Amino acid sequence: MTTIILKHDKAKRGGALRWFMQVGWKHLVGLFVIAFSTFPLLYILSTSLTETGNIENYVLFRQFYLGNYTDLLKSPDYPFVIWMKNTLILAGVTAVLSVFISALAAFAFSRLRFKGRRAGLLSLIAVQMFPSILGLVAVYGILSKITDYVPAIGLGTKTGLILVYLGGSLGGGTYLMYGFFNTIPKELDEAAKIDGATHTQIFFKIILRLVAPVLAVMALLSFIGTFGDYVLASIVFNTNEQYTVAVGLQLLLADPWTKNWAMFAAGAVMASTPIVILFVSLQKYITNGLTGGAVKG
Repeated sequence: MTTIILKHDKAKRGGALRWFMQVGWKHLVGLFVIAFSTFPLLYILSTSLTETGNIENYVLFRQFYLGNYTDLLKSPDYPFVIWMKNTLILAGVTAVLSVFISALAAFAFSRLRFKGRRAGLLSLIAVQMFPSILGLVAVYGILSKITDYVPAIGLGTKTGLILVYLGGSLGGGTYLMYGFFNTIPKELDEAAKIDGATHTQIFFKIILRLVAPVLAVMALLSFIGTFGDYVLASIVFNTNEQYTVAVGLQLLLADPWTKNWAMFAAGAVMASTPIVILFVSLQKYITNGLTGGAVKG
């Protein structure tokens, strides 16, 4: 009886060790990644709730002070609501237009056969190889010159900045959608043509409904990229009422002696809310949208 119990305990210990070697260590790695990713978020949230605004040598959630949020919303020097409104307009319009135009271009490259098609696709890939920061001087020079002739789309205008954003996002967006469009059977197009449908009808009534996942992913990526942009917005806008959230919050840290980290953290928390809501709303499309174009049908 004693021998049977010893063998059972040994087998149990061996099973636990085998489970840890095969599966258990993955749980530890997952917990570490979660803690590593969550800590900066908790740190920012805790900083926004401190009255002193100190970001060094303090315990997380030591205080629960909401004054930073109310002060930022009521401050005449830092019109956060206006910054947020400007950012949402820029990000929303850019996301919608970039998705629509990229979808049109991807449909043409995927379904139509025309001279220069292959060269156009290679050009899209080549353009994406260069970082966008290389074109900042050119962007400023072009907008500055356009301001002299067409002020409505020059420096200090939302329209001008939206056009710059569209130019930067169309290449990657078109190529991402092109791979997804190729997974849709062309027999659907041929059947629609037999029934008398035009290319426009095929695009709007058939293709767009089937590529909803990649449209959602493209809109999300465009919205996030535009929402968090600082460099382009800082060179196009020059007044407090024109600033976006990223540019406006930087004013809180402009003075090296009076950096208001707590209010800055409060603004960062409030600014991240639309991104979180959008991400959660489109979560079911993200995986399909990113992986759907990886396999050509």
